[in-house]
Amino acid sequence: MLSLHPAKKLSFNRSISNGDLVIVYERHDIMKAVTVCEGSVLQNRFGVFKHSDWIGKPFGSKVFSCKGGFVYLLAPTPELWTLVLNHRTQILYIADISFVIMYLEIVPGCVVLESGTGSGSLTSSLARAVAPSGHVYTFDFHEQRAASARADFERTGLSSLVTVQVRDIQGEGFPDDLTGMADSVFLDLPQPWLAIPAAAKVLRHDGTLCSFSPCIEQVQRTCETLRTRFTDTRTFEVLLRTYEVREEKMQSLCGDS
Repeated sequence: MLSLHPAKKLSFNRSISNGDLVIVYERHDIMKAVTVCEGSVLQNRFGVFKHSDWIGKPFGSKVFSCKGGFVYLLAPTPELWTLVLNHRTQILYIADISFVIMYLEIVPGCVVLESGTGSGSLTSSLARAVAPSGHVYTFDFHEQRAASARADFERTGLSSLVTVQVRDIQGEGFPDDLTGMADSVFLDLPQPWLAIPAAAKVLRHDGTLCSFSPCIEQVQRTCETLRTRFTDTRTFEVLLRTYEVREEKMQSLCGDS
């Protein structure tokens, strides 16, 4: 996804190679991640697609099956990866992710600590934001989940930007060797207030912390603890709404005017 090698740098003009990860787009709500393997085929309702026909085409290409059906071969950006990844946990989506990255002021070169890793949705976007010289250290207490996330980052080309560790941050805190190194810390934990003292310890003096919680009771208790450690605490609710403009409604409005 974000290879640092100049010849493999992600762009929509770069040609697809054998072994690349592509997002096969059928329609807006049907996409899947496929690793290109010469000699393999993809079969769906639009027909049979030979991987060998994809090699050499630029990302964004429209390819056809022998039946005349078609799909698009898209680059595996973090936005698209969020839509196709395997859900091992509940994940953050684009509205939350963009908000978090903006308010944590994450830019290339930053060091970011995240707990927990979960399905790696946010982690992928964090990695792109800190590239090419920054790094993301992400922690999950669940060993199998951490291993699966590590494999995903290898698959998407992010392994040089992300370090995955198995650790219970609520109970153990962050590793001592990260003390004072973090520009930003992100917490997505059942009891985030337990990890706030450890987060304060690893943050730089001008660092920023974000805690994401689905329940207001979690938010209230986290805010109480934050106020004992930080001078500026703010709470936001992020909503993503899909709006549709239907043709019959537009005709009715035009007729009434």
